[in-house]
Amino acid sequence: MTTNPQRIAFVGGGNMARSLIGGLVRHGADPAALAVAEPNADLRDALARDFGLSVHADNGEAACGAGVVLLAVKPQVMQPVCTALAPTLAHKPLVISIAAGVRIDQIDAWCGGGLAVVRAMPNTPALIGAGATGLCANARVGDAERAAAERILGAAGLTVWVEREDLMDVVTAISGSAPAYFFLLVEALEAAAVAHGLPADAARALATQTALGAGRMLREDGETPARLRERVTSPNGTTQAALDAFAAGGFRDLVANAVDAATRRGRELSAGSGG
Repeated sequence: MTTNPQRIAFVGGGNMARSLIGGLVRHGADPAALAVAEPNADLRDALARDFGLSVHADNGEAACGAGVVLLAVKPQVMQPVCTALAPTLAHKPLVISIAAGVRIDQIDAWCGGGLAVVRAMPNTPALIGAGATGLCANARVGDAERAAAERILGAAGLTVWVEREDLMDVVTAISGSAPAYFFLLVEALEAAAVAHGLPADAARALATQTALGAGRMLREDGETPARLRERVTSPNGTTQAALDAFAAGGFRDLVANAVDAATRRGRELSAGSGG
């Protein structure tokens, strides 16, 4: 078997894999160096048509000789998928997993052992190129492998390395699950505005654009969140009144409790994933 270090094989061709493939192609990756294994024929056909890469029904065919194998399957099927792939991975490619709750040591063992493994936790904004992904690696991952992982996951947004794997559950809580928190806030703002008589379409447009603008300011202004908050808060003004209501309702404690709950649940799922 000939190994092509530049070849990237995706095992699973769902939405997240598609977003990463699209990002790679937009950033100049050669579609001829990309392969996808996907059991759904319609998804395979769409990937081949949209990106011009090779598609396969068999996982081993896609992964054969690849320098990087990215596992984009559901956590509950990760063990049988990896076990079946183990003979194909005898050439020791870099293995990247985006399955929530599945530990690095489990992936390594199921894939035959002795592999460089990166565990990644992307979030759904990766689907529009605005994702945030936490990355964690085992000791076999060197500088070149880290760069490869950053290039692949970074094609869909920001990447951040976490050196302790147990902290990946915190990553899940503050980025993997967190888009839902912001959606909930916008949902609540919209409902409150409608209750005060604002038309629903206007309420949604204003709340949504405000969320987008605040996010861009956080990324682009260079100031801390606290400083940005202070800059838009006039003493005894409307913003201060709202912030006082948040404080009275225990907003910070509520957020801390939510992150604690998500982190704890992530640890429970990881502990229960077997292996």
